[in-house]
Amino acid sequence: MTQAIHPLLLCGGSGTRLWPLSRKSYPKQFAQLTGDESLFQASARRLSGKGFAEPIVITGSDFRFIVTEQLAAIETGPAATLIEPEGRNTAPAILAAALVLESHAPGALMLVAPSDHVIEDGARFRAAVQAAAPTAQAGQLVTFGIRPDRAETGYGWLEMTEAPGADFAPVAQKLKRFVEKPDATAAQAMLEGGQHLWNAGIFLFSTDAIIAAFETHAPDMLEGVRAAVEGAEKDLSFTRLAPEPWGQLDDISIDYAVMEKADNLSVVPYGGAWSDLGGWDAVWRETGPDADGVVTSGPATSIECRNTLLRAEDAHQRLVGIGLDDIIAVAMPDAVLVAHKDRAQDVKKAVAVLKHQGVAQAETLPRDFRPWGWFESLVVGPRFQVKRIVVHPGASLSLQSHHHRAEHWIVVEGTAKVTIDHEVKLVTENQSVYIPLGSVHRMENPGKVPMVLIEVQTGSYLGEDDIIRYEDVYARGQGAKG
Repeated sequence: MTQAIHPLLLCGGSGTRLWPLSRKSYPKQFAQLTGDESLFQASARRLSGKGFAEPIVITGSDFRFIVTEQLAAIETGPAATLIEPEGRNTAPAILAAALVLESHAPGALMLVAPSDHVIEDGARFRAAVQAAAPTAQAGQLVTFGIRPDRAETGYGWLEMTEAPGADFAPVAQKLKRFVEKPDATAAQAMLEGGQHLWNAGIFLFSTDAIIAAFETHAPDMLEGVRAAVEGAEKDLSFTRLAPEPWGQLDDISIDYAVMEKADNLSVVPYGGAWSDLGGWDAVWRETGPDADGVVTSGPATSIECRNTLLRAEDAHQRLVGIGLDDIIAVAMPDAVLVAHKDRAQDVKKAVAVLKHQGVAQAETLPRDFRPWGWFESLVVGPRFQVKRIVVHPGASLSLQSHHHRAEHWIVVEGTAKVTIDHEVKLVTENQSVYIPLGSVHRMENPGKVPMVLIEVQTGSYLGEDDIIRYEDVYARGQGAKG
């Protein structure tokens, strides 16, 4: 009988090639790029159902509450959420999850999947995973190869022992070798040869098989990751891996650390549509261009354009393209990208330049997400700032005070429960309250609908680190934002 399959959703990375929508503060897996759900939500839903256990998620500390909120929105709960002290690529992340899973389910099957891919036919993909399960149970490290439809130079490739069947049935065979990202000539030759697949970075193996592979090929990493897991601490529902041993680990992918050295490798072909959305050209391709090759999203209008992506993210914007050919234009409230479609992979260079210039837009969005909701700055002046704040039903900000600023709160939707020093009161729509500098205060949403308020800050310093926190249901320390 086939074991239950335990998905591991890799949820790190910054997605700089999809700037300005994807940024370090809110990377692409959490964005709604191709549908009504985020890529992360779509991945979790795809790897669920009969034969699949609840997912394990590994992510960074900044994203832990976004993960929880987005999974709750699709009525899914993680089996565990592991917090990386810092990004160390896929090898340590996968090994940490394998050690955690092995501790309570020895020999369990673990399916490793990035959380920012698009696979439209979820049923077909799940069938491919189930078909690969007996091979993984037998001790093989199984990778899934995607049927190529173009001579792609942006992906690594997989060389099979023999060509797959005409219907690309998910039949496992021995993997001959991994192929690095090729040049155009080599990619065309592999496409025409019919014996190569794209490397999707999706794997299925038993926990004991992958741990044994690390013991053979990367024993130092196994020792360090084991120490980080054994020294992990619980933080609410999260598991924080120990930072000291984690910080000493190599930054290396699972391919380089283990897969390219192992001899128990199998590959299962997958013939359905797949994309890693590695750039705006991929978003254009996956979103479904019209007869003129044009894709519009949001309040965007195309006039006599061809092979062009026009995307506007703010309802108050209007993006208009006239006579454009092979152009990507993405408009955010605080940043606009215009690029030739052939240069989509160079967007990350723009991020690097902006970061070097100290521009906030390089890494942060105007909307700042927190465990209780989100806020965005509407107007910023030399001694004042105006924000819109949205608090989830039942959520609460920390009990806090500020050294340098006073605040006015005006409720525009819902009801706020406000604490100011020793006074607690309800503030409803169209009512306001003043919080003097230094007062100990808290804002809560006691209702069942989101609560929205406008906050006006005045003072000599308005930074988010001007905070003394006294109580916090989210277990954040002193000086943490929000």
